Amino acid sequence: MSDWLTTQLDEHVAVAEATATTLADDIRTVGRLVCDRLARGGVVYTFGNGGSAADAQHLAGELIGHYKRDRRPLPAVTLSTDASVMTCIANDYSYEDVFSRQVRALARPDDVVIAFTTSGRSPNVVAALAAGQAGGATTVLFAGGDGGPARVHADHALLVPSKSTQRIQEMHTLMLHVISEIVDAWAAGEEPTA
Repeated sequence: MSDWLTTQLDEHVAVAEATATTLADDIRTVGRLVCDRLARGGVVYTFGNGGSAADAQHLAGELIGHYKRDRRPLPAVTLSTDASVMTCIANDYSYEDVFSRQVRALARPDDVVIAFTTSGRSPNVVAALAAGQAGGATTVLFAGGDGGPARVHADHALLVPSKSTQRIQEMHTLMLHVISEIVDAWAAGEEPTA
């Protein structure tokens, strides 16, 4: 195996172990929170930029589709998937407003607003979390390091203990899979295996 690949794998394992040590309880808490809000009739709204937008879509897909079990679809929306709305808001207002206007229009107190960002510094993500809190929704931040300015507007922050974009995104996938397992089991009336 090349030295480069070995280094990447070693870093991945180290960050995964640190994430498990520092965030296991918080990940389970967020999974149970999502179940609680869905049980109350809430909706999960997800968003992010670039690779984080893909993570946001991934989580929504697991909720609407299913993770491992045949069960009812759960209400989830990824705010970055509607190109017409995104470009309308960006053109008529600003790119900073593309998620916050949607959150203000859609999110209600029993809903969960989930942001994915590696740094926590994207102005459009920070603004959307602030809008979610102001509207009474529960806000969740998937980020790395200290969570940046977005951390201030997160009721729950899953902060990967790393500054590496690659490692943070890898842990976001791991965490969204654990949360998907918890929610999937709840929706199917089973105990989670995670």
